[in-house]
Amino acid sequence: MRGPAVGVVGGGRASRSLLVRSLAFVFLATFLWLQVHVINLTSRDWSSQPVVNESLYALVPQELHRFLKERRGNGTGLGAQANGTSSQQELSERDIAEIRRQIERANAEQRVHNEEAFGPLASDAPVIVVQVHDRLTYLRHLIISLAQARGIEQVLLVFSHDVWNADINYLVQNVDFCRVMQIFYPYSIQTHPRSFPGESANDCPRNIRKEQALSLGCTNAQHPDLYGHYREAKFTQTKHHWWWKANRVFDQLSATRNHTGMVLFLEEDHYVAEDFLHVLRLMERTCRHSCERCNVLSLGTYLKTYNYYADFSKKAEVIPWISSKHNMGMAFNRATWSKIRKCAAQFCSYDDYNWDWSLQHIAQSCLSPSRGAGILPRLDSGLITMMMRAPRVFHIGECGVHHKKANCESTTVIAKVQNVLRSARSSLYPSQLSLTVASVSKKTKLRKGNGGWGDVRDHELCLNMTIASGAA
Repeated sequence: MRGPAVGVVGGGRASRSLLVRSLAFVFLATFLWLQVHVINLTSRDWSSQPVVNESLYALVPQELHRFLKERRGNGTGLGAQANGTSSQQELSERDIAEIRRQIERANAEQRVHNEEAFGPLASDAPVIVVQVHDRLTYLRHLIISLAQARGIEQVLLVFSHDVWNADINYLVQNVDFCRVMQIFYPYSIQTHPRSFPGESANDCPRNIRKEQALSLGCTNAQHPDLYGHYREAKFTQTKHHWWWKANRVFDQLSATRNHTGMVLFLEEDHYVAEDFLHVLRLMERTCRHSCERCNVLSLGTYLKTYNYYADFSKKAEVIPWISSKHNMGMAFNRATWSKIRKCAAQFCSYDDYNWDWSLQHIAQSCLSPSRGAGILPRLDSGLITMMMRAPRVFHIGECGVHHKKANCESTTVIAKVQNVLRSARSSLYPSQLSLTVASVSKKTKLRKGNGGWGDVRDHELCLNMTIASGAA
């Protein structure tokens, strides 16, 4: 009996020893795994911070690298959308309420940053208004190009946002080369994600037939667009935002309410030449002396190739304003705005979700056509543009609302624009402009709208922006 008992005891000791070693091994392995996991988490936290492509630094002068640097930390107390991610669902009701409070406070304050350094804005100085959504990289390079422009210290630079984004706000608030103001479109999808002018649960689906919509009883069943589709908030927002900011800048802001100079409209994915302000001033003077009926200045074109040599850099073409050709880097003054504003009802009810096509519509149907002697023949448009043949504003956006590509990297396009401007440097800063009048062989037909703007709620919201500005 003793023998087997001894064997059992010996086997128990061996088993316990093996168990201890196994436990020690598991403990050590777990400890090492935890250490590695913590390191990986830490690395992930760092790598989750937006990192600017190193190749972009090579495109930017050393002294302007500060505009490529990221904000330190993302702790703002707001949801992910406020820090730059695109998911609207990640914003809580509390986040939305806080963003609305921040927007209301900023719009009421109307603070002009850097005014103590540059002094009050001259009444005839250029005002530059940039419409901003959420494309941070493009906006960085627009700001960098503005920083290198001669005469930039004279302007007021207004950033008009339809997204409250901590990273974008940080970038804008670090602009130190001119007066800066931020305004925030208060009726955005971000602040109204589940109600109009965002999309509510009872809105009609885009592609449902009107008979089905009426049967369903969805909110806007009676108002499809001219193609039978129902509204999509992501498309209607851009036209609303453009109209709101124009009303805001010309009629509501204390800093610009009595401004008499040019207001230049840019977007976040534009890039300017270093002499764009010089050319803008030159175009303004040329209008007064040689083309009084020119009421819109266009500094950009959508050409794929550019010619700045010989006399081409100083050539400007006079032509009726065409939305698809002259909407980039366009500028006009208060006199032109007053005429546009009187056509608010037609602008706001035209069934096209594009602000520029809507502007062309009122130019042909509401604004008085251009008449008289001088260099211009009779033209059937109320908007006549003077367009630079060699552009001073470029489009660098590869992706946006209407265009999606597998690769949205901006480096290639920015490098191309910079090479064009570097080659043309000796031809910049012309002392005068050479005007040519484009031949207009026949009357332009009124075009059918692109749709997307059939909902009467959009018409009313748009029109109310003008009424609220104090204009009938």
